[in-house]
Formats: sequence, C-alpha cells, structure tokens
Amino acid sequence: MTNRFAAPVLLVLAALALTACASDADGSVAQPSTDQSLAGVQEAGVLVIGTEGTYRPFSYHADGSGDLTGYDVEVARAVAEQLGVDIRFEETQWDAIFAGLEAGRFDVIANQVSITTEREQAYTFSEPYTYSPGVIVVADDTADITSFEDLAGKTTAQSLTSNWYALAEASGANIEAIEGWAQAATLVEQGRVDATINDKLTFLDYQQQTGSTGLVIAAETVDVSRSAFALASGSDALARAVNGALAELSANGTLAKISVEFFGEDVSVAPAS
Repeated sequence: MTNRFAAPVLLVLAALALTACASDADGSVAQPSTDQSLAGVQEAGVLVIGTEGTYRPFSYHADGSGDLTGYDVEVARAVAEQLGVDIRFEETQWDAIFAGLEAGRFDVIANQVSITTEREQAYTFSEPYTYSPGVIVVADDTADITSFEDLAGKTTAQSLTSNWYALAEASGANIEAIEGWAQAATLVEQGRVDATINDKLTFLDYQQQTGSTGLVIAAETVDVSRSAFALASGSDALARAVNGALAELSANGTLAKISVEFFGEDVSVAPAS
C-alpha cells in the first residue's frame, strides 16, 4: 500500500542529509555523517524488528490464525508503513534481545522496553509510545481508598519480587503474598484483600480480556513508566525518522486507535499531571 506521508518524510530526511555535507562557516566542507542507520533501512527497503512474540498483549501470536500481533507489533507496522518500507519481525527471547540488537540482527526492538537511565547510556531510544503509571486497584464498591496514604493498615495482595510490593509496604499496607496479577485480582474481587498495586497496562489488559467491571482504579502514581523503541547506540538518524513517524501517527489518530484496540483507552499519551 502506498503511504501518502512516506514521500514527504523521506524527502525531508534526504534534505537533512545533504545539509550535513554543506560547507561549514569557515568554508571547509563538513564530513558526511557516519550514522548509516536510516540509509541502511532505506537501501534494504525493510525495517527489521526484534520482538518476543510471546508477550501478550504487546507481542504474541493470535489465537486461531497464529499471526503475530500485539500493541507493539501493530505500532511497529504503522511506523514502517509511515516510513514507506516493509517490515520483518525477528522473534527473540527477552534475555537475548539486546544482544541481537547490538549484533545488528535487527534495527529496532519493539517489546515494551522501558526507558531507564542505565539503558539510555547504552542504547538510542525513540520518543515513548506507551505511558503507564502505577495504580491502586480496588473493588468497585470501595469508598475508603482514594490515595496511597489510605493504604495504611489495609491489606494489599502483592508479589514479593515486584516493585509494587515495595510501594505497598512504604504506604503502610499489610502484604498478602501472591504469585501474580490474576491471583491478586481474584482476591480483591472476592473481598479477601482491600487492594492491589500494579501498573495500569496490566489492569487495562485484564479488563479487555475478561470484561470485568468489578474492579476500578482508586489512585495513580505520579511517576509514569515510559516505553519506546530501542535502537543501537548512535542510530540517531533512524531514531529521528521513527520519531517523525510516531508524531504523524499520533496526529492522525492511528496510535490512539491501536491503543484502544488493545487496552480500551489511549495509552500512547502521557497522563495529565
């Protein structure tokens, strides 16, 4: 399918590349950039994406058809279309995915990679396309928990190895240890605990998959996790192109549409402060 935005995007990028070779103020000729990340993708005509393929709802094989899909997968497809290139997915286990990027097996990781200070020192990131605060989840008839301070003396269901355990403990909650989100949600719905803390995406996915209306969000954290495409360090040209594509996909409503399909609301924009 011909993308009506692809040509303008690529023309602008080509103009920028020519500008990089223009003369400096002192009359000397600037050397062309050694960053070939975008040029390589354009020459090959394909954007190669590293992803797990086993990480629902972000990257997984659909029941029945077996086709690779998921929030990150569909955002990556939209970005490639915006850039006017094909897309190829390389399915890789998480513990090997960054090594694959560094080895040049793929151009980009699309797998809900959270932006952290440590990772920013080792890789180049696009602008975020997912934002997720932590949330307190309670039964829909709960009236006495509306903030993290209200968790003091209450009982929350938390995995002992999660960051949310530490937040619940710091909020003064009594902790009931559980194995994972599904067990926590069940305990809250049954009234056996007062609440659970997790990230918002987990809660939204649970609602989408189960149709549950018995749980609601009582409060959100100020801090928000941001996830983006990860690229090899120094892939600035490709990152700029991806950012341009993401900006257009946000402006034309594509990111919101994909978000609603998988989460029931738009998770591609930062929550209002």
